[in-house]
Amino acid sequence: LCILVSFFLGFCINLLLLQTPENILAQTNNKTEILCELRKEHTGVYWYRWSQERQNFEFLIFSSSLGKATYGTNIRKDKFSVHGASSHTSYSLHISHLHASDNGTYYCSVSQSSQLLLGSGTRLSVVDVLPLPQKTTQAPFSKKPVRCVTKRKASSKKG
Repeated sequence: LCILVSFFLGFCINLLLLQTPENILAQTNNKTEILCELRKEHTGVYWYRWSQERQNFEFLIFSSSLGKATYGTNIRKDKFSVHGASSHTSYSLHISHLHASDNGTYYCSVSQSSQLLLGSGTRLSVVDVLPLPQKTTQAPFSKKPVRCVTKRKASSKKG
């Protein structure tokens, strides 16, 4: 898979980046956050979005370890921001003003040995109305002991 992805896109999925959560279901006009944890310190993190609908891989933002952000073409600065921990091994992408056009799979990425290593990806689905949680019903709990009654076969009477 890594060779195939690397061959076509120049990217490689790597386990040195732990990206969470795997899936996000969020409501329109709300905000969300994706976390990327690195096994070792890097000079910064890139964020990309794969849109299945548009069939494109889009550069969103690069955040340097110094906190300086570089945005991709036509990317709104009020929509995307990155917050990094002082250790430079944890970065979170914040996406605000969610809209259906934000649907896609988001990847954090670092540059290493002239390759871009990708995280595992976070699938974001934005909906107008969140589904209601499923209600679970439980049988009522009785404190009274229950007596089991077994029917005995009536003895047949001849007569």
